[in-house]
Amino acid sequence: MGRINPIALWPAQATVGIDRMARLKGKRAIILGAASEGNLGQYTARQFAAEGARVLVAGRHEAPLKALAEDIGGAWALCDITNEDELAAMVEACCDAYGGLDIAVNATGWGLLTPFLNTTRDEIERMCAIQFTGPYQFFQAVLRHMSEGGSLVQVSSATATIMMEDHAAYMGTKAGIDHVVRCIANEFGANGIRANSVAPGFTASPMTKRAARNPAVVGAFEKEYPLGRVGTLQDTAEAITWLCTDACFLTGECLQVNGGLTLRRNPTNAEIVAAAKAARAAD
Repeated sequence: MGRINPIALWPAQATVGIDRMARLKGKRAIILGAASEGNLGQYTARQFAAEGARVLVAGRHEAPLKALAEDIGGAWALCDITNEDELAAMVEACCDAYGGLDIAVNATGWGLLTPFLNTTRDEIERMCAIQFTGPYQFFQAVLRHMSEGGSLVQVSSATATIMMEDHAAYMGTKAGIDHVVRCIANEFGANGIRANSVAPGFTASPMTKRAARNPAVVGAFEKEYPLGRVGTLQDTAEAITWLCTDACFLTGECLQVNGGLTLRRNPTNAEIVAAAKAARAAD
């Protein structure tokens, strides 16, 4: 078996800054991809806990998972999405702790930016392992334990639909797993299982922290958004939460949680560079 960590449970504590609406009261959830400080997986875990869910957070790094689980009164497990044994052990651990599973969210990803002709075979294979094979096997593992229905959510990207330069491996695997999610929705709907994706655009997160600190880069993106701003982790976490509530009657869809970006386009590399240069010249 993989290096699953023994489940650790703590008394529930208050979660600051999130309204407790209890839309997920009694739900049992796994969120994979919550081991980076301040990322979408962590933000969603806090939102779920504030809404009444019992949450197991998982990923590859012990310290942030343990701290997060302690803070939200949840559980944690070490799990690499590319390891099938660890995926199975993580799901078993959640079921042992909570008596079952109702929600599974995959928030893992790798933001590779490499020109098409420079992308190596190793990079392609790693990208497929993280963003296609791994999610495929994650959903296989959780579906085997969802006997009472439930909700699956895959974190996709606006770039699975619209272009962004030097991003082909990322975009292709995101688009591919979105289609797998549609297949799951079709096959398992009769079992009361919903499966959907959410597609944020440019969002300030650990994956984009360098670009997000540059106002010129953010501005280059902002003007392509009909709603006039780039997205936040709260925007995406709120969409994920709604998809996992009993009020949701949606399956097989990809919610474009990106302020209308997919109605337009991402800026080109040349436009981003020009905006950054103009900002430096103005200083």
